[in-house]
Amino acid sequence: MSDSDPTRLIVDTDTAGDDTQALVLAACSDRVALEGVTICAGNVPFEYQIENAKYTLDLAGADEVPVYEGAREPLEKDHEFAEYIHGEGGLGGDLFPETGIPSAEAHAVDFIVETARENPGEITLACIAPLTNVALAFEREPDLPELLNEVVIMGGAVNTLGNITPAAEYNFWVDPDAAAVVMDAFETTLIDWGLTLRDSTFDTDVFEAVEVMDTPLADFYLTVTEAVRAFNRQSDHDALGADVTTQPDSLAIATVLEPDIVEAASTYYVAVDDREGMTRGYSLVDELSVTDREAKTRVIESVDGDRFERLLLDAFRHGDPHRAE
Repeated sequence: MSDSDPTRLIVDTDTAGDDTQALVLAACSDRVALEGVTICAGNVPFEYQIENAKYTLDLAGADEVPVYEGAREPLEKDHEFAEYIHGEGGLGGDLFPETGIPSAEAHAVDFIVETARENPGEITLACIAPLTNVALAFEREPDLPELLNEVVIMGGAVNTLGNITPAAEYNFWVDPDAAAVVMDAFETTLIDWGLTLRDSTFDTDVFEAVEVMDTPLADFYLTVTEAVRAFNRQSDHDALGADVTTQPDSLAIATVLEPDIVEAASTYYVAVDDREGMTRGYSLVDELSVTDREAKTRVIESVDGDRFERLLLDAFRHGDPHRAE
């Protein structure tokens, strides 16, 4: 694969809320070839996640992209949804697609493994869900870390408060056992909850810009974000407590589409607490190198938030996130 070829991408998602905007970016960009979308237990009941992904891809003109059904529950932990944030069904509470589009025949884990085996060093895996599918894929193929080109993960809270418990971010908390396995086994790029709050929070200026676009993708964004905007308005978090949305998953995909939006990144040792108790799902990030463990997780610490916003708005307005270039 040459530098001019599009990045061959698999997106592993628990499709609700901002996951849909992440899929819009991937589907609309000519910088990536979206090989498939894999579904993992996460935000909302599994059948909703499947239909949400298919509906989003269809709306973005990418209904040919196959959707693979994966793990329907975490490895060990009881599964808890986030419909109270994303609305019933995950698309704001009022949209419940029934696309009639069939799922791909293969299991998501098999698809990830076989695609990596057949294309060593060529596939980027973007993980914007709990890491159950990835942990299971690693169990089946221990060479997966070497077979993949890159693994980009939205997860964790890097020396900041979590968003589901004081210690943990949702994706790592839903399946901490899987997260612990993946962060130990793979060299990854991490987009965490703290970066989301700093550099990818949208406010009323963005909503007003989207409202006047009058396009299907813009209208979809407004529908999907209704519930999370209401949730954030009543939040006691200093960075929320207003009419805002957070865009962690779409930010993760944006770093794949345009890597130079990253302004600062460092490589650290990262581990996830999979023990029962108050810190379950906590992501330890050794910024001070006190553990003497191998630093192999590239933690993105700053991005160009204005440029990220432009990518997403151009996707909504023009169906092309790179239109402004």
